[in-house]
Amino acid sequence: MDNFQIETAQNISIRQNVAGIGDRILAFLVDSFILGVYLILSSFIISGTGLDAAGEFVYYLILGVPVLLYYLLWESLWNGQTPGKKILQLRVVKLDGSRPVFSNFALRWLLRIIDISISSGAIAVVSILLNEKGQRLGDIAAGTTVISEKKQVGLENSLAVDIPENYKPIYPQVSMLKDADIQEVKNLYRNARANGNDEIILKLSNRLSDILEIEPQQQPGDFVKQVISDYNYYTGRQ
Repeated sequence: MDNFQIETAQNISIRQNVAGIGDRILAFLVDSFILGVYLILSSFIISGTGLDAAGEFVYYLILGVPVLLYYLLWESLWNGQTPGKKILQLRVVKLDGSRPVFSNFALRWLLRIIDISISSGAIAVVSILLNEKGQRLGDIAAGTTVISEKKQVGLENSLAVDIPENYKPIYPQVSMLKDADIQEVKNLYRNARANGNDEIILKLSNRLSDILEIEPQQQPGDFVKQVISDYNYYTGRQ
């Protein structure tokens, strides 16, 4: 799947890394395995209770509720993820990149009946492959999609900086910036450091803090480096 670009209400461009169909299928298999283990264990428990047929029927109905609501409960309560999505680093988000509300999750869950249950997933697969935003029918109706949170390694070496595996970004506001902005910031910062021009670095820091509406707690040079690193982190260019 390719990235797609969206515009938020604040006219900020955000690129979403759409989850690949393979990862989504693997996440589905992981969740199916968890549900399968749950059902097997439940069957063993019921078989040892000595209930009559009517009692077992009621018991199965009660135990079936978590299976029925599995995706709805996990995604709505766990910020768009099920255990399978968590393992595969996938997440359900709205098309503007924000967190879906319960009604979004409920709508895409209801349409699982058509997307996945009735068609054994065929409709979902075809819809995802044909839709450039990686949406099955439930996503289209709910205004959501599934993104991958895996870090991408690209060839844009002009923007790349070394970022450690345990790196923790500080300024999510850097998503307001564009590649050209960061490239200019990086060039100005590199040249200023090479020439020992602290005044340029200070002006650059002040300009960035104004644009991003940030009150930096770091020294100007450290703040500029943090902005560059955070941008590379969020755009996956490390």
